[in-house]
Amino acid sequence: MYLRLRIVLVALAAVLVHPIPGRSSEPSLIIGGLSTHVVEHGETLTSLAARFGVDAATIASDNHLAAGSPLEPGRELLIDNRHIAPRSIAVGEIVINVPQRMLFYRDGDRVLAYPVAVGRSTWRTPQGPFAVVRMDEDPTWHVPASIRAESARKGRVLPLAVPPGPNNPLGRFWIGLSLAGIGIHGTVAPSSIYQTATHGCVRLQGDSIEDLYGRVAIGTRGRIIYEPVLMAATGQGIYLEVHRDVYRRATTSIGPETHELARRLAVDQQIDWTVANGEIERRAGVARRVSISE
Repeated sequence: MYLRLRIVLVALAAVLVHPIPGRSSEPSLIIGGLSTHVVEHGETLTSLAARFGVDAATIASDNHLAAGSPLEPGRELLIDNRHIAPRSIAVGEIVINVPQRMLFYRDGDRVLAYPVAVGRSTWRTPQGPFAVVRMDEDPTWHVPASIRAESARKGRVLPLAVPPGPNNPLGRFWIGLSLAGIGIHGTVAPSSIYQTATHGCVRLQGDSIEDLYGRVAIGTRGRIIYEPVLMAATGQGIYLEVHRDVYRRATTSIGPETHELARRLAVDQQIDWTVANGEIERRAGVARRVSISE
């Protein structure tokens, strides 16, 4: 029982926020929240970003720190890791939003969220629907020829296969997807989470992949999406979350896209656009309230 509770708690808290009456019958979901964290020895802005799923620069800005500042043990930090979950997540479905660097899984009436690392700009995570086709505990990494060639160009020789163990980049769990060569897996580099850092796969912290692995099965459906701008109309107001267009795929600039999203949700007249434009400029990557103050 204790182990089960420990595993469940690794996911960010899922908070269901009631919809505005008369709008879509599906609630908007705000995941995560505002909390304080006491810095422990050895922690950095990068390690906290990976742990909580919020950009290091945002943690620094929210706490009036210079980017890259060392953290003094015992210092109390404000952590804002609120995220807007994409709409229309089916029960038992995985949804990965690349620029948001978050994986969502709907377990009954709850939506669980996990910070992830995705493919870097030169080796992108693909978009599209998928199914889980393979699940391996303590996997062997059969190193793709493309990765071995890249490593060789840098003067490093990789083996054909890496056995299970502490040096295996896949960690302890592999969830293989129907998208060619792509999987969801653990890592031996926990500080890489919440970055664009992989060869296209989706990488989770050790406890997070263990939790997700226990919830899914072969045949589980999912989709990888690309939405740098998200908006939620909730009973507490309008929330906006803006991320960098990491793969430069947006067909319009962020500003017009945000206005169009507000029009589709029929909330454009309820938004303080001075506040919203500030969020567009900052691209803090967390859900912030942009409603007109009452």
